[in-house]
Amino acid sequence: MISRCFPFAGAWRALSRCPHRYLKTVSRVKAKSVGIRDVAKLAGVSTASVSRALNVPATVRPEMRARIDAAARELGYIPDAAARALSSRKTRTIGAVIPTVDNAMFARGIEALQRHLSLKGYLLLLATSGYEPEVEFQQAQNMVSRGIDGLILRGDVHTEGLRTLLATQRIPFVNVGVYHPDKPYGCVGADNELAAWRACRHLIGLGHRHIGMVAALSHNNDRATARVRGVRRALAEAGMTLEDRWTVEVPYHLDDARQAARALLVQPERPTALVCGNDVIAYGVLLEAERRGLVVPRDISVMGFDDLEWSRHLRPSLTTMHLPTDEVWTRAGEYLVNTLTGMPAVLHYEVEASLVVRESTGPAPFSRDEGTGRPAASRQNP
Repeated sequence: MISRCFPFAGAWRALSRCPHRYLKTVSRVKAKSVGIRDVAKLAGVSTASVSRALNVPATVRPEMRARIDAAARELGYIPDAAARALSSRKTRTIGAVIPTVDNAMFARGIEALQRHLSLKGYLLLLATSGYEPEVEFQQAQNMVSRGIDGLILRGDVHTEGLRTLLATQRIPFVNVGVYHPDKPYGCVGADNELAAWRACRHLIGLGHRHIGMVAALSHNNDRATARVRGVRRALAEAGMTLEDRWTVEVPYHLDDARQAARALLVQPERPTALVCGNDVIAYGVLLEAERRGLVVPRDISVMGFDDLEWSRHLRPSLTTMHLPTDEVWTRAGEYLVNTLTGMPAVLHYEVEASLVVRESTGPAPFSRDEGTGRPAASRQNP
């Protein structure tokens, strides 16, 4: 029974019959484990060169680094992380605290970050905060206690306790998703207010004068707040306002977005265009508009934000603001790695949010009453 079900049945029988001999065999195997000297000998270099190639690859010539990497692979050598940490006082571990993993944009960004860090020989430690600064602080404390070398945070809404912790422990950090060139610490992201301003200007240029917004929850979310601010600014410059009756904040979920859209679309006077806090919210608006028999963009235009993969495959495809998510997170990792290795690092890195015009936005609908010039939003819904 053991030999069929237990993959180490042979070892188990050997241990049962002669435990002393088996343990001696294991000890001999451990004694022959591959070390840095073996790698150096096979590669024909010094142990110091191997150490530099493993810990600071940029300081070793590419040709020598390739020989050392090949020797390490051939021998199956794995560096002892604990020993490296003791000798260098670095664990080659980067922490990242994000609001949630239930978001396609975060998932894609973390994948890009991990890919970059792996190429540089760093491990990623991930935690979530649920958009709560106190939870973010606690997660960061846990990571610091485990010896992270650097930290990536989402946005710039942090507790003073977290800022003090990072300063006293001298841990470099970078905020992603925001661009604040006036701050003394690192950031990688777009100007969210400017991006939302551009999105709203697109709708105004199509003749829309009744514009609403289904925004993300602004509590502890400076990106969402900045996007609402951008929409308000664009409307104000055009002599309009973002009316409270056409403004709703929702979590990043389809169901919540549909409920918000339903509340807006059943109003006697509804908006002719909606700016959404992100693409997922826009999906919910599109679904609810279709359910109510509205044709997008003939009856209502919908604008997204982020440009997720599904956005171009929908029918109608979604007009949205494209954010280079992979670049944002890769640049964040690059900033920390360069800072930790003494290489030049860009403190404030701005990425461009670009308008992608597709099928979900069009000219503002007008009343069938010839010559009235009144937008369809002013008519009673059927």
